[in-house]
Amino acid sequence: MGLTILQAGETVLRQVAKPLSHKDIRSTFIQTLIPQMRETMYEAPGVGLAAPQIGEGIQLLVLEDREELLQTLPAAQLAERERRPTPFQIIINPKLIIENTQQVEFFEGCLSTKGFIGLVPRYRQVKVHCLNEWAEPTVIEASGWHARILQHEIDHLNGILYLDHVRPRSLMTVDNYIKLWRDKSVACICQTLHIE
Repeated sequence: MGLTILQAGETVLRQVAKPLSHKDIRSTFIQTLIPQMRETMYEAPGVGLAAPQIGEGIQLLVLEDREELLQTLPAAQLAERERRPTPFQIIINPKLIIENTQQVEFFEGCLSTKGFIGLVPRYRQVKVHCLNEWAEPTVIEASGWHARILQHEIDHLNGILYLDHVRPRSLMTVDNYIKLWRDKSVACICQTLHIE
């Protein structure tokens, strides 16, 4: 059974998370929490989960964009979003570096704002310096959807929700997105909804 995912309005989701020491990372608590977070992310289902979302104000996140999540999306949409399967990653104390200032907009949702989705601009290419589950330094270079997931989850560690970046006129329920807009291009949606 997974952990409870907190919803917007909880204080911990708006606080800057605390870094973990090497001793913290190797602790039984963190080593037990990591697989619990992975299971919770799978059950949701989601592609990322940050510790504040389960009530822990620490700089820890997990992510994975599994093949089965991509199988229902059209090939053109996967190509446009630069979305490819991403293996499971554990990221601790991340430092985000923007590798390319080009931004792209796509719809994002969040496990902590269930039922809503909106257009969010994100940097196309990033690098993340962090520690892994053994407290070893790691560098992750990412582009496309992987870069988007990293930015979204690292925002959680800084008390930021995707709602802080969303294009307000694009915010809608997930049900309406699926029913009305799922197969439309971002350009078409922006034109129809008068999003400039």
